[in-house]
Amino acid sequence: MGWTKREIINQSFSEIGLANYAFDLQPEALQMALRQLDAMMARWYSKNIRIGYPLPGSPGSADLDQQTKVSDVAVEAIYMSLAMLIASGFGKTPSPDTRQAASSGYKALMAAFAKRPQLTISRDAAPAGQGNRRSGYGDTNPFLSYPDNVEMPKPGPSLEFE
Repeated sequence: MGWTKREIINQSFSEIGLANYAFDLQPEALQMALRQLDAMMARWYSKNIRIGYPLPGSPGSADLDQQTKVSDVAVEAIYMSLAMLIASGFGKTPSPDTRQAASSGYKALMAAFAKRPQLTISRDAAPAGQGNRRSGYGDTNPFLSYPDNVEMPKPGPSLEFE
């Protein structure tokens, strides 16, 4: 079982010094954090970071106790990044450790989970460059030429986690 949205939000509040056991979180604060969490995850989704987070259809349909199905590898990056987003709304300044963890966690997710576009090389669009000398006077094609038997790379498996 994955973390619920409420658990991620509570962990984010704890990270900025507003732990649930010492500070009574008002329902309005939880809803505000939930909207920011959903918006942050939608932004990550638009950057092709697909980690299984269930995005709501509308802001009013979000549920705090919904299971996220997010891998444990990604949870720390999520709640650290959310802590960075909600800190200023509560008059808190995130610690340098929180900033570093949020930044490195996001970069790690980008490296691990982002779908990369397929690299394709057009035979007619790759310039030959300065070091490639032509063999004769009649050879005027400034682009690289490949033998016809070279296989171009094919798309690999997707890294999408759902």
